[in-house]
Amino acid sequence: MLLSLFKNFTQNPKNDILSGLTVALALVPEAVAFAFVAGIDPLVGLYGAFIMGIVTALFGGRPGMISGATGAMAVVMVHLIQKGNEVGLNLSEPVQYLGLQWLFITLLLVGAIQIMAGVFRLGKFVRLIPHPVMMGFVNGLAIVIFLSQLGLFKESRGTVPQWLTGPDLWIMLALVALTMGVMFGLPKLTKKIPAALIAIIVVACITIFGNLDVSTVGSFIRDGGGSGLKGSLPVFQTQIFGFIDTLNGHWDLIFSTAFLLAAVGLIESLMTLNLIDEMTETRGSGNRECVAQGSANILNGLFGGMGGCAMIGQSIINVSSGGRGRLSGTVAAVALLCFVLFGAPLIEQIPIAALVGVMFMVVIGTFAWSSFRILNKIPLADAIVLITVSAVTVWQDLAIAVFVGVIMSALVFAWKSATMIRARKQIKEDGTKVYEIWGPLFFGSTTAFNSKFNISTDPNSVEIDFIESKISDHSGVEAVRNIANKYIDSGKQIKLTHLSPDCKALLLKWNPEFKTIIEDSIEDPRYYVVTDTLDAEL
Repeated sequence: MLLSLFKNFTQNPKNDILSGLTVALALVPEAVAFAFVAGIDPLVGLYGAFIMGIVTALFGGRPGMISGATGAMAVVMVHLIQKGNEVGLNLSEPVQYLGLQWLFITLLLVGAIQIMAGVFRLGKFVRLIPHPVMMGFVNGLAIVIFLSQLGLFKESRGTVPQWLTGPDLWIMLALVALTMGVMFGLPKLTKKIPAALIAIIVVACITIFGNLDVSTVGSFIRDGGGSGLKGSLPVFQTQIFGFIDTLNGHWDLIFSTAFLLAAVGLIESLMTLNLIDEMTETRGSGNRECVAQGSANILNGLFGGMGGCAMIGQSIINVSSGGRGRLSGTVAAVALLCFVLFGAPLIEQIPIAALVGVMFMVVIGTFAWSSFRILNKIPLADAIVLITVSAVTVWQDLAIAVFVGVIMSALVFAWKSATMIRARKQIKEDGTKVYEIWGPLFFGSTTAFNSKFNISTDPNSVEIDFIESKISDHSGVEAVRNIANKYIDSGKQIKLTHLSPDCKALLLKWNPEFKTIIEDSIEDPRYYVVTDTLDAEL
């Protein structure tokens, strides 16, 4: 493992360092914004982004992927934090911001769940996500990123933010367009330096030396109620263990939130890993990523970060800027911490417009524009799944959208497979009627399978041949057992041929007398029944 980590650390130090710096700049407003969404101090979001970034960069499932504080997890945290704060204010000795302490405790459980998912190798199940769901996820996420940036076109006027108007709006649009123009045009001249980093520097210089009154990272933090980026190193949160007794009567909220956070974090991380795999034409390890994500979230709980998961936008920025090694993620995380420790005054001067322009280019690069072209060329069910996943991602969140997409795809597959069962019938010279079963026999096709037989009119000798049929689950085995028993009860002879060994074993467990009707052959198939395989693994 150490050799693998060293090999993937960097193959191009210059590209990794420059792309890491670019990502660090883009991480700042994201981490701050998501901290505001969750209702906590911006520094907690920045600490969370640093811890997630450094741990997953060094030990994660693939080099080049970026993790940090994310909106998907921030939304889940809100209710827990609010409830904790309410409880804290009602204690005999009131505790302000108790919700934050509850969050740290919850992150310990989140980390443990995610590590267990990696240990039990559950990361591989992300491969079961169909391509239409992947495309819908990508499109929906691109729309979510785009919509999240629109909120930065507002300014605080009293208690309600108002849309920019007049010269302020035109200046903002011009700076965003300039950023996008630099990112589009610079790679055509040279790819030796990240276009996003140069675009941010150019726009920052224009606003600073031109003395333009525009929204900056610093003003964004202050408008949200924060005091600034300046902070110290993360500190071990020893006090959280003293607040465990405040959870009495609220453990159901803690556990439910922990499971939801763990699920959202793993789904978003593993989906991002798959996407980066496709972009780089390499293969990452989902199980290692689960362990790294869990370890990072435990450290967040212990050292005062808000937790998080993989970030698709920043990961795409990193890979597109040439960051392919673990060094790029490490540089991004360390640079983010350095901003907090030493570079706050400088970073706070970066205009928000530059970062919005970078994210708009990420949106353009993320959205699967080919989906418009193929919608009328793919099966209608797949098109519906793609559109539904995109819509649910925008309407609800990523985890729900993926679950909905997978369930829809599974139901479509089950329905189509259920209609594929066939029974070819023929009569042998000795008068035996043979049913040659073709197609998968599983829970969805058992009804169609049963309808193929006419027990009352069949001759006294019947043979059911399964050489071209796969019995996929316990429902299929049960259907075979019921049909055989019906023939036996009607006083007719029945033979079952070309059954796999595991199907024979399951049938004989229920009906030992079936030994006389099961015909052995060297041509018997060797596949395994799903339920039997799962029982063996458990």
